[in-house]
Amino acid sequence: MFFTLSKIFWFFVDPLNMIGILLILSALLLVLNWRRLALTAAVFGSAVFVLSAWTTLGALMLLPLEERFQRPDPMPRAIAGIILLGGGFEGRINMARGGYETGVAGDRAVETAILARRYPDARVLISGGTGTLILEGEGDADSAPRMLEALGVEPERMILESRSRNTHENALFSRHLADPQEGETWLLVTSAFHMPRSIGLYRKAGFDVVPWPSDYRTAGNETFGFMRASQQDSMRAMSTALREWIGLLAYRLTGRLDTVLPGHSPQTPQ
Repeated sequence: MFFTLSKIFWFFVDPLNMIGILLILSALLLVLNWRRLALTAAVFGSAVFVLSAWTTLGALMLLPLEERFQRPDPMPRAIAGIILLGGGFEGRINMARGGYETGVAGDRAVETAILARRYPDARVLISGGTGTLILEGEGDADSAPRMLEALGVEPERMILESRSRNTHENALFSRHLADPQEGETWLLVTSAFHMPRSIGLYRKAGFDVVPWPSDYRTAGNETFGFMRASQQDSMRAMSTALREWIGLLAYRLTGRLDTVLPGHSPQTPQ
């Protein structure tokens, strides 16, 4: 139920959808001769568009998420495994063509392949089923092995988890499959903005992983301004940031997280 409700809620809250809904609502209100309400809807929709597409607000919302965790320095001398969280592949295209086309978060898979070469004895757990409600596509646990094997990662090292639909399920199912033992070190690879929610959920599942953020969307020195990036990039940043902050709040309200913005624990290397 949580998964379905979250997808429906996000459909209406996504900035691009919100703009379209508000413009349609404004037109309908004009037809009904409710001019003041129509103007209000149009102004609100315009404000969402300007802030999302023409300013750096989205990047500024991503910045504290991406700065929350850093890669361990120095690197661990040995690790038991690497966890790749799904979300970096074009599932619809790969299901049709059988390849391993990556999306904007494809850095996760590349970074996992690099780590797998650096730690040749580590297991590689790929966690990611189909996280869409309506659209069809294969999960990352189906696409990623083809890419990792092409990059030199032996298939016998891979553990595939293809049931999870969201990060909460990623953590639960990964914990079950990895069965981490006392003293083992596991690296978690996901997008930097997604790391706080991921770390919090893995801790809640009893799996104390070490963060290895990738797929950065900010340079770390953003300030508020207009027209600093393309409208598409700015809109994507706003959508990503809004989704992540709402996800953090929703997971905290439902008890899946112990805090809205998880940070380093005393046991987690910084």
